[in-house]
Amino acid sequence: MIRINLLGQPRPKDHPRLEGPPEATLQIVLLLLSLAFAFGVLWFHWHQLSNDVSQRQGQIRALQAQKTQLELLKQQVENFERQKAVLQQRISVIEQLQRNRTGGQELLDALAGTVTRTETLWLTSLSRKGNALTIEGTAASVNAVANLITQLKRSGYFQKVEIKETHQDERNTAVQTFLFTLMAEFSLPQGKPVGPAAAAAPVSPGAPVKSAPTKKG
Repeated sequence: MIRINLLGQPRPKDHPRLEGPPEATLQIVLLLLSLAFAFGVLWFHWHQLSNDVSQRQGQIRALQAQKTQLELLKQQVENFERQKAVLQQRISVIEQLQRNRTGGQELLDALAGTVTRTETLWLTSLSRKGNALTIEGTAASVNAVANLITQLKRSGYFQKVEIKETHQDERNTAVQTFLFTLMAEFSLPQGKPVGPAAAAAPVSPGAPVKSAPTKKG
């Protein structure tokens, strides 16, 4: 069949259509690209935060190690200070005893002997007025104080030994200690010489003391 172009214009030629991706497919591709980019950004930040956390944890471990060393050093210093204080107190007691003329050496020997035989107990102060003594110290238990009283009575040098007060030391929270105050009277046993003769032949504080025989009239 013959077609006649009445318009007198050349008929445009048909061009082949270029088929593109559907709109839904393009949106999915864009969404996937956005998610991939977001995931990459999140992973980068997570990696940075992980490195920062690792560094902070390392610093914390180093600081904790330094803290442990400082605590050990602090304990050593505190132990040294306590030992120094105990030695200074003992020196003060010895100096105070040496200032007493009558029976000073005997009192020192007797008191040192009783304290040596009593464990976990230390003297901190000793005052003397005549023959009256006030003894202060610290002990790890009440039993140690009771043992000291027993040793003082058995020595033969101390009479009327009484405990004035005892209570737990609230200042020392690390170790349980007790503060005590004793009252006693110091007297030389009968037949005990005073002065150089006494120093030449000392009597053991723990040994029984025999009285000199009395003459019958």
